[in-house]
Amino acid sequence: MRSDKIKKGIERSPHRSLLRACGLKDEDFKKPFIGIANSYTDIVPGHIHLQEIANAVKEGINQSNGVPFEFNTMAICDGIAMNHEGMKYSLPSREIIANTVESVAMAHSLDGLVLVSSCDKIVPGMLMGAARLNIPSIMVTGGPMLPGEFDGKIVDFVNVYEAVSEVSSGKMTKEDLSRLEKSACPGPGSCSGLFTANTMACITESLGMSLPMCATTHAVHESKLEIATDSGKQIMKMIEEDLTPSKIMTQKSFENALAVDMALGGSSNTALHIPAIASELEKFGVKVDLDLFDKISREIPHIASISPAGNHTMLDLHNAGGIPGVLIAIQEKIATDTITSSGKTLKENIQDAKINNFDVIRTIDSPVHSEGGIAILKGNLAPNGSVIKQAAVSEDMMYHKGPVTVFNSEEEAVEYIFSKEISEGDIIVIRYEGPKGGPGMREMLNPTSAIVGLKIKNVALITDGRFSGGTRGPCVGHISPEAQSGGPIAGLQDGDIVEIDIKNRAINVELDDEELKNRLANVDLPKNDLKGWLNIYQKCVSSADKGAILR
Repeated sequence: MRSDKIKKGIERSPHRSLLRACGLKDEDFKKPFIGIANSYTDIVPGHIHLQEIANAVKEGINQSNGVPFEFNTMAICDGIAMNHEGMKYSLPSREIIANTVESVAMAHSLDGLVLVSSCDKIVPGMLMGAARLNIPSIMVTGGPMLPGEFDGKIVDFVNVYEAVSEVSSGKMTKEDLSRLEKSACPGPGSCSGLFTANTMACITESLGMSLPMCATTHAVHESKLEIATDSGKQIMKMIEEDLTPSKIMTQKSFENALAVDMALGGSSNTALHIPAIASELEKFGVKVDLDLFDKISREIPHIASISPAGNHTMLDLHNAGGIPGVLIAIQEKIATDTITSSGKTLKENIQDAKINNFDVIRTIDSPVHSEGGIAILKGNLAPNGSVIKQAAVSEDMMYHKGPVTVFNSEEEAVEYIFSKEISEGDIIVIRYEGPKGGPGMREMLNPTSAIVGLKIKNVALITDGRFSGGTRGPCVGHISPEAQSGGPIAGLQDGDIVEIDIKNRAINVELDDEELKNRLANVDLPKNDLKGWLNIYQKCVSSADKGAILR
């Protein structure tokens, strides 16, 4: 066992002495040491219940003759961090989380890991850490929040954001907004739509890194604790079988996860997180890039329309069959011989699964859209690629061409939108918000929600930053190369004509190569006075099309 490094032999007496201070007895030194990486905190709704889940995991480990050791990682709530400088720390926190998991597991020679997590950056960060370590690991995601109810309608966090601009435009009263605010988020769990947090939970289950039904079992459901206990038991079996992340998260498994992502119409942020996780497994032959996203998007239809793209909730998806139900629907198009953390193949995991509601999970012969939820656009404005959640774009905006209005920050764009100077047909460009430019590649739910709330149609947004998983409409993010790295978006000027052609996967500005080259040669890049972590991050972060990983 790896933990023998800290518990076996005369020379480890000092180590055992310290471990005895933690309550260990003689018999415990014969057992595997299991780390429980827990992102519990009481300021993030998706994490406020994780202590209870971690306790259930400990119970499973204890029942299976292991020794559980809980340690913590950080967690940032994107909703709370949204629309101010705090959002610059959200994506960078993914790297801190991965490094924390790696550091504790290596420093204490742990034999295995159970990852207890929820929400946007924390789930991929933990998976990155586990992949990097390549010791037996299993994840328990915290589960979705129940949807709220307002005047007889199902609502969630994004409805509150959109309602702010409805108040400013006189379409809603402040009193009604207050009632909505108090009812939209009724308790623990990841925000109830298929935003980035729940998308990543679905990806985790699809990869095989969590047990069946874990992703959609809601935070308050008693079966979530059963899954947690079973995961604690299962990690012990995984150690016996040396079932490591590299054996689970193979190239085929990543392609399966992308297929589920496309079938669900998941968050565009998966185009950052899935390549980032895959990058930790490059030496095992795993490669995930934007071209693979687009290839699978053309092969796998969008078969489940979950909020914000549709009217169904994560609870509807769970009751309809969860991720096993989605996998059953697309099984003829994926590899089902992959091994999972259950110790069984994907085929064995879903052999008894069924679809309980074909309105929620459709067949591939009767999809919501013929293509997957995410599209990758390239052209002279984004030579290395850009990302759009096409499942949340209306048919009449699948092609759009018009003049741009350019802003050098999210704040400038939001001020313009709320000033009501925006008109139908506009294309708003927000740049210098990429991984380096922000730095931190802020999510920008505020400008997209403002446009929806103001009921302004036919407006497109383009950014080298990114959008929330709750965003809907023609919003093109992750423009690469970004402006701060001298990408073409840095050369745009007000009035330039941009063409967005989603079906043909193109995004271009009507400028010849020479004109664009001359403009970029004269761009005066902004300089940020950075200190601390963001200064390090800006110097080391890669482009969005590479997953915004540190290199």
